[in-house]
Amino acid sequence: MSRVGRMPVTIPEGVQVDIDGSTVSVSGPKGDLTRDFDPDMEIVRENGQLIVRRPTDQRRHRQLHGLTRSLLYNMVVGVKEGYEKKLEIHGVGYRVELEGDGSLDLQLGFSHPLRISPPEGIEFDVEARKKIITVRGASKELVGKMAAEIRAWRPPEPYQGKGVRYLGEHVSRKAGKAGKIGAGTY
Repeated sequence: MSRVGRMPVTIPEGVQVDIDGSTVSVSGPKGDLTRDFDPDMEIVRENGQLIVRRPTDQRRHRQLHGLTRSLLYNMVVGVKEGYEKKLEIHGVGYRVELEGDGSLDLQLGFSHPLRISPPEGIEFDVEARKKIITVRGASKELVGKMAAEIRAWRPPEPYQGKGVRYLGEHVSRKAGKAGKIGAGTY
């Protein structure tokens, strides 16, 4: 059996879980999440825990077993504690500002500023002299996707390290052109 799929998901205080066939709705202090799962997987609530069962040992069912449990766990943790990703901006003249409606105004070396509006369930925060962006939300999938979309506008380049990167991300630097000094002299 799947080691991940076997583990039960504990439902903490303040979190409400509704199971309707293959659709699971989870609500808590940080928001509400709903997801449709594969109808082959059986999701049951027993003694304040969610348990995922699979019908057979076929390869597909073994794969879905652990996936379903992980997605349920992420939903429960998301509505209880929430998820966040931090991005940092490196580069001369690169900066970000938080607008009044919650959207980001990014200056990333383009001829125009970029305006990114948060989707429903996501909020942005800017700190540390307009160089660090925090993306927060209940859905781990949506938080990661939004952070990746912001990073995709100007990924860090290897020569000077300019761009948008995840907080703590290591960017391998290249040396650049060699032999510039003394070229043409023998």
